[in-house]
Amino acid sequence: MVRSTYAEWSREDLIARIELLERQATPQPKSEINPPRRSKPHKQFDFSSYPRRKIALKFSYSGWEYNGLAIQGEPTPLPTVEGVLLEALAEARLIDPATGMEGCGWSRCGRTDRGVSAAGQVVSLWVRSAIGEKSSQISESGEAGSSVTRIDEPSEVESNYLDLPGDLDFTPIDTQLSSSTTPSPPELRYVNILNGILPPSITVLAWSPVSPTFDARFSCQYRHYKYFFTLGAAPRALSLDLMRDAAQRLVGEHDFRNFCKIDPSKQIENFKRRILRAEIDPVEIFPPGEEGRGEESEGGLYVLNLVGTAFLWHQVRHIMAVLMLVGARLEAPSIVDALLNVDPANPLPGRILPDSTSEPAPPVLDSKPRYEMADALPLVLWDCGYSDADVQWRTGPDDSQDAPSPPTLTAAEQAAPLFYRQHAAWTRDFITAAISGLFARATSRFYPPPVSPAVPLDPPQRGTPARVALGAGTVRYVARYIPLLQRERGEKAEVVNEKWRAGDGGKKRLEKNARKALEKRQKALETATEV
Repeated sequence: MVRSTYAEWSREDLIARIELLERQATPQPKSEINPPRRSKPHKQFDFSSYPRRKIALKFSYSGWEYNGLAIQGEPTPLPTVEGVLLEALAEARLIDPATGMEGCGWSRCGRTDRGVSAAGQVVSLWVRSAIGEKSSQISESGEAGSSVTRIDEPSEVESNYLDLPGDLDFTPIDTQLSSSTTPSPPELRYVNILNGILPPSITVLAWSPVSPTFDARFSCQYRHYKYFFTLGAAPRALSLDLMRDAAQRLVGEHDFRNFCKIDPSKQIENFKRRILRAEIDPVEIFPPGEEGRGEESEGGLYVLNLVGTAFLWHQVRHIMAVLMLVGARLEAPSIVDALLNVDPANPLPGRILPDSTSEPAPPVLDSKPRYEMADALPLVLWDCGYSDADVQWRTGPDDSQDAPSPPTLTAAEQAAPLFYRQHAAWTRDFITAAISGLFARATSRFYPPPVSPAVPLDPPQRGTPARVALGAGTVRYVARYIPLLQRERGEKAEVVNEKWRAGDGGKKRLEKNARKALEKRQKALETATEV
């Protein structure tokens, strides 16, 4: 048996050896092994250290997923489009969330309500910019520029989505855009940054530099709405000819108080609006990017193209409801003239029809007959039109439209992910529609649809049952249809406004205005004291 080497050790040596092994076996405190590094104090992002510029954003959104466009002062069952967009702008550090909509000069072109979509909505606002001149900032220690807040690292969204030079490594600069002839850094990729944060139901399509006086609402020259509909099932399918006759009577400047919902809090007194175009066209079914290669919808899908300089609240949906009543032969096309004839002191004359026959002068309707407006789902704000001198849409960061593209990514490559995302959404919806069509065909095998008569049916008579189409497949079955001219009417607009002023609404408005005036006065005094 081999003896251990420890057998020859002295008692003192063995004790020393044991103490050494115990010290090695006992873990040292973490602070002794790896002293903690001092964490850098979190620096508040200083928006005042970066330049701002005013831009316009063009974007689309699915209305059925939101509680309307405009942000609300009270909680809503669904988020609002503006609320989600403002959160994305704040997350990207393009606007200061502390100052809100007022701080960035927010202005929207066309307000859409719950369920209404947009393919070309526009807002204008002031955002952080990457273009400007360096400024001399003095730190507390007296060294120039050492205390200027800057972005140390790009956010995860920006770095993963962009990976492009010049997007986030900004030199702190003052609030004026550069007029120097030296090459400036590329502008922020507003479209890419926001689409990397926003949900698929909201898509930023383009941006444009605009002047400080530009306003998305008041600089707009026209709004173009689209309302999609089908003719419905036989034998009471809608008549396109009658609907087109009624639609063309809308063109021109008219008082549309009978084609809207009056909001007394707005205290609107002028209900005149100008319609530039009102046409009903067939809709082609085609994949995105392959326009003109498809055919008209088998199901008879049509669209009302309504273009005007401005619109009242729910005006398009009221117009569409009346057009469908006309198409169902429940009302004559002349009902449009009657609803536009609101001034007893200046009544509209009769109309000479294309076949040289004449219609009598329409009755005067100084208040709206009670009727239900059309469904919100098929309504889309298609476009907001501006002067070419005011807006030049672009998708990239370059301030000049003819500037060269960054060498790392072509314009086509930048657009590809966005296009494929929209194409995928279209594919899903198109397949869903095809499956719904199969369900209808399967049902028709056991429950054959009515056959259209060889001779058109007579218009429904007063007091007889009727199907009232409201769009998006919604139909109201009424036991006794009452024509619009014979229905109960609402209060005149002047009465509605006066009641609101005399009620709680008017009192709250006065209190709110008084608070604003007081806050403004206090702010002015504080500013004067600081000076």
